[in-house]
Amino acid sequence: MRKYDFVLFDLDGTLLNTIDDLADAGNWVCRQNGWPEFTVEQFKHMVGNGIPRLVKRFSPEDQRTPERLKATLAQFTARYDAHKEDKTCPYPGMEATLRRLLDAGVQCGVVSNKQNDLARAIVEHHFPGVFARVRGAVAGCPVKPAPDGVLALMEAMGADPARTLYVGDSDVDIYTAHNAKLPGCGAVWGFRGRDELLAAGADVLADTPEDLVNVVLGEG
Repeated sequence: MRKYDFVLFDLDGTLLNTIDDLADAGNWVCRQNGWPEFTVEQFKHMVGNGIPRLVKRFSPEDQRTPERLKATLAQFTARYDAHKEDKTCPYPGMEATLRRLLDAGVQCGVVSNKQNDLARAIVEHHFPGVFARVRGAVAGCPVKPAPDGVLALMEAMGADPARTLYVGDSDVDIYTAHNAKLPGCGAVWGFRGRDELLAAGADVLADTPEDLVNVVLGEG
């Protein structure tokens, strides 16, 4: 008997390895403006709280006025939207894992801090017809780790909190799960790694996407 009937996933660093496209777009903006660039590893620690926060983090401190950040956000968003599929791909084993969960009757959803239209377009491109619901950042709704988006998606899916698992790769995701009163599964394969997930209080860890089958279905 499966342990969970509903599984909600983070997007970047959990379902998809998006970091190269995010870093490329961020460094392109930095080059256009004559600012210092960053490594991909540094970008892994900038993402997770939404694109506006990412833009603020790679902008020099003297370039963070509201007006300047608004312009930089527009610059980044246009560049990223045009190149968001250049290097992005599902993590190895993810597609097969999702198929196993769907075949077992598990309903899957996505809650991301990526802008709503972008999140939906990317998910549909890589996983057509897989997810019951996809929700990105929506104006007027606090982003993760606030639980609002997760709770709204669960309501739309008819998800029972007692039978729902949240999966993500960062401390933001574990805090989100707990703020929504859900168990949080740490995706060790993602951007942040085991130590951060354990420090945030992950209820269970999955080293690979295939490990999720055991976590969700109780197989092993």
